[in-house]
Amino acid sequence: MSRVRYEKKDHVAHVTLDRPAVLNAMDLRMHEELRAVWDDVEADDDVRVAVLTGAGDRAFSVGQDLKERARLQAEGAAPTTFGSRGQPGWPRLTERFTMSTPVIARVHGYALGGGFELALACDLIVASGEAVFGLPEARLGLVPGAGGAFRLARQLPLKLAMGHLLTGRRLTAETALRYGLVNDVVPYDRLDACVAEWTADLVRSAPLSVRAIKESVLRSVDMPLEEAFSCDYTWEERRRHSDDAIEGARAFAEKRDPIWNGH
Repeated sequence: MSRVRYEKKDHVAHVTLDRPAVLNAMDLRMHEELRAVWDDVEADDDVRVAVLTGAGDRAFSVGQDLKERARLQAEGAAPTTFGSRGQPGWPRLTERFTMSTPVIARVHGYALGGGFELALACDLIVASGEAVFGLPEARLGLVPGAGGAFRLARQLPLKLAMGHLLTGRRLTAETALRYGLVNDVVPYDRLDACVAEWTADLVRSAPLSVRAIKESVLRSVDMPLEEAFSCDYTWEERRRHSDDAIEGARAFAEKRDPIWNGH
């Protein structure tokens, strides 16, 4: 039985972690399925944004399937550490550093461990008021190896991030919003509508501009400002030599909606 539901409609890819009985815990089979999904998302020029969520009404994902991990270790598998190179499903979303398609995490309920790390790897997070975030690895003798230790310290003030990383304390949706970790927090019955508003805005934007902006922001965030201005960005080269670079201004002058072709 498939661990991931995947469908595409109106330029939006919908990716659903589909193990609600175990709060969408991720086993090796799910990681393998997700690799194929992300490969397809990135290869399909018709997809302008992906939405990642979890099935059911209890969790986005509680992360690694620890029952499977305990069994694998009993069979002699080495303990996990930072990164997933050489493991099933690599490169996972948390290590797709050049992925150009924007990804929105739609979070309701628990986003813990690897589930939180998945959300942190997305470009936007839209959460319900019942969302709960946390990295409990320190309490389990583990480390947040899918990037949680690195991304949380970049996306929250350092002392706040360290407090949550070292203790496993959880963050409420409202706290995450207060510190800019998520983009929106809405009641659960408004969650899908809020996500749809974000996807509509992204689809309305020029696809090459979106990809160029995402690449330039993520590559330059740790650069000195002068270096950021002089760096070469692959997607920006494509955008500036594209039909779309001309279409936006032309459509504005002609008082009509732009027609993007991504070329």
